[in-house]
Amino acid sequence: MNKKKEELFIRLARNRVNKALKSIKLIGNLSNKSHYNYNANQICQITSALDKELKKVKEKFKNSKEKNTKNEFDFK
Repeated sequence: MNKKKEELFIRLARNRVNKALKSIKLIGNLSNKSHYNYNANQICQITSALDKELKKVKEKFKNSKEKNTKNEFDFK
C-alpha cells in the first residue's frame, strides 16, 4: 500500500471512528430516565438503525478486502 494513502487512511479513520464513538455515547445518554421518556419500540428503532449501518460498514470492508486479494502468500 502506498505509504501516503495508508497515512491518510489512518488519520481519517482515527478521526471518524472517534467522532462516531462520541456520537454513540451521546445516544447512550438518552437512556437516562430522569431526563427522558421513551418506550421499547423507540429503543428498538435506534439500536436497529445503528446495527444496520454497522453491518453495512463491515460488508464494505469485507468486499473491499476480497477485491484486493492476491494469489500470494503473506504473513498477517
